[in-house]
Amino acid sequence: MSLDTSSAPDDVATLSEMAQDRGLRIAVVESLTAGGLAHAVGAGEKASEWFAGGIVAYMVDVKERLLGLTPGTDPCSPECAEQLAAGGRELFDADICVSTTGVGGPDPEGPHPAGTVYLGWSAEGDQGHKLLEVDGSPEDVMAAAIAAATDLLLSHGEKIRA
Repeated sequence: MSLDTSSAPDDVATLSEMAQDRGLRIAVVESLTAGGLAHAVGAGEKASEWFAGGIVAYMVDVKERLLGLTPGTDPCSPECAEQLAAGGRELFDADICVSTTGVGGPDPEGPHPAGTVYLGWSAEGDQGHKLLEVDGSPEDVMAAAIAAATDLLLSHGEKIRA
């Protein structure tokens, strides 16, 4: 599987500069992107100084145990995305954490069509989610989620220590 993250390098360079300038500690939690987001973010300049790390957790029991997901939460939901981001932020003692969850496809999962993606973010006093509905292959869905998650790190990171 080849993942197109061609739009990500510019965003990651900007993220890296912002994190270094503001002294931010950044983390990610992935339930959809299979480590692709951590791979993209970790490629940033001097990432070892600002990228605390990431968790890839697909199984619900792992999300509950490691990240504090409330049992019974739909794994493809805004609530899940927000809880994963909050759990990751706490686990990594990060200033901001972004999470990815959803259905990459090619088939739907339960009531959720392929391409349904929820991104969550958590920063002090700032938590939320964003819904993406992506058409295309599983690779297209993952690439779109990675690009959008990187954008979220940038937009919400800019609000911290401005």
